[in-house]
Amino acid sequence: MNDSADKLFEARLSDLVSRAERSGGPVFSHFLDERQCALAEQWCSRNCGELRYLLWGGYPEARRKMLAVYPDYCQDCIMEDLPMVCLTFSYRSSDALTHRDFLGSFMGARLKRETIGDIVTGEGMAQTFVTDVAAKALSSGITKIGRVGVKIREDQPFCMDTSQGYKEISGTVASLRLDCVVSLAANVSREKAAGLIRSEKVEVNHFPPSGVSQELREGDVLSVRGSGRFILSGIGGSTKKGRIHIDLRKFI
Repeated sequence: MNDSADKLFEARLSDLVSRAERSGGPVFSHFLDERQCALAEQWCSRNCGELRYLLWGGYPEARRKMLAVYPDYCQDCIMEDLPMVCLTFSYRSSDALTHRDFLGSFMGARLKRETIGDIVTGEGMAQTFVTDVAAKALSSGITKIGRVGVKIREDQPFCMDTSQGYKEISGTVASLRLDCVVSLAANVSREKAAGLIRSEKVEVNHFPPSGVSQELREGDVLSVRGSGRFILSGIGGSTKKGRIHIDLRKFI
């Protein structure tokens, strides 16, 4: 998002809060992407007042989530009230279908991206979270994903394995500055890493960094365009020459 898009998104969040205050009941967003979720978390923590808020995508590790803004009395039932449905697609295990296959078919059915949450695929089965309106459209209008016939159910709880594979990267850096860590993560020179940062091809925790010298902390998530997503999973001791041992995990 750019600054104008951020301001527009914050205006939408403000509208959600106003609607919840006027109605005295829960109000829900569509599915938000990871950066929108991070922005919503920051904004809501400062601006929800006496209202509560929840970000939920159907399972703890979900990347795309709905935002619920609601009064305190709704706390016990808010999860059940979220207007999302888990759809289960079954097909022959010999037919390998990918996230892209499903998303392409959903978009081909003229669904907006904001009505679709995470899509998790497996052998012979996939599950996705969608808005309740989108669920009706898919259940009645989708019989194939690509050229593969599928059966759709709405009554099966989410049960997919969501553990994500990763590759371990270890090395030493001169400091915990962003350009140093990006250099190790992307296997490029520090000068090239600085160029990636200045050309806005790097994000830290889903936001643009303050600059090449931004200090990182353990647990920070890096997105480097063209190289992938990484988490700074460990910070160790220093070498005799003062370099710092760090561990990175690259999501695969």
